[in-house]
Amino acid sequence: MDAKTEIRDFITSRRAKITPEEVGLPSYGVRRVPGLRREEVATLAGVSVDYYNRMERGNLAGVSEEILEAVAGALRLDEAERAHLFNLARASRDQVTDKRRRPARRTVRPSIEWMINALNGAAAFVVNSRQDILAVNHLGREFYAPMFTSRAPANVARFTYLDPRAKEFFADWGRTAKECVAALRAQVGRDPFDRDLSELVGELSLYSDEFAALWATHNVRLHREAEKRFNHPLVGELILRYERLAVTADPGVEIFTYVAEPGSRSEEGFNFLASYAGGGSDLPSRPSCKSDT
Repeated sequence: MDAKTEIRDFITSRRAKITPEEVGLPSYGVRRVPGLRREEVATLAGVSVDYYNRMERGNLAGVSEEILEAVAGALRLDEAERAHLFNLARASRDQVTDKRRRPARRTVRPSIEWMINALNGAAAFVVNSRQDILAVNHLGREFYAPMFTSRAPANVARFTYLDPRAKEFFADWGRTAKECVAALRAQVGRDPFDRDLSELVGELSLYSDEFAALWATHNVRLHREAEKRFNHPLVGELILRYERLAVTADPGVEIFTYVAEPGSRSEEGFNFLASYAGGGSDLPSRPSCKSDT
C-alpha cells in the first residue's frame, strides 16, 4: 500500500462527510460531490489552497504538526482519525527516506504466555498488528473454538469475514465487522509498508465483498474496551466485557481479554467452559444456562 494514496483517500473521505452549514460557511453553487470544497477546508485550516491541495495529493512529508492540527480541526476529526492522520504523515516521511519497519511479530516472549495462562476466569489472547493470534490461554481457546478449528492459521479478521460460522458466533456481526476493518485501516496508517498486512487486506478484499465495501470507507476508530455478545456453540448467549492492552515492550503486540460480570448467567457459561479448558477432554453437552437478558 502506498502512503500517498492512503493520505489522499483518507482526507478526501473525511472532507466529503462535512457540509458547509456544519462549519458555518455559506453554501453556494452546485456541488458535484458531497462535502466541503478544497478551498473551504484550506480557509478553515488557515493555509493556502495550493498548500492544502498538495497535502490532499498525499504529500505530508514536510508538514508541521501545527498545520496537521489545523487540518484535523477543519475536518472535525475525532481522536482516532486525528491519530490516523499523524500516523500517515509519519509514514509519508518514512517513504521519502526509504525506511522500512520490522515485519509483524510471529511469536511472543514466554513471560507473556505465562501471564495470560495465569489469568483465571478470563479468555486471553495475544495478537500482532495483522490480528494473527500469537498465543491464547486455555479458556480463550475453548471460547473462540470456531476460529481454532478452522484450517487457516488463527486470525481474527480472516475468521470474521471468511468463516461462515462468524455471523452466528458474533451476535452483532455487523458491529464486529466494522471494528475489524477500522483496526486494520488504522494499522495501515501506522505502517503502509507492511507487505504481510497488504496481502491480508488483498485476500479479504478479494473473497469478501462486505470487507471490500467497508475498506473503501477509510473509517478508523480506537477500540480499547466494550461490552460484546456472542452465541457460543456450547453455552449459548454470552455477554462479556472486552479489554485491550498494548504490550509496550513489544511494539505492535497487544493482549485482549473477555470476562463475564460476576454473578451473571454469562459467568455460569464461562465457568462451564473454564472447568474443561486445558483438560484435554471433550466438552459435554450444553449446560442449562439462560440468557442474561
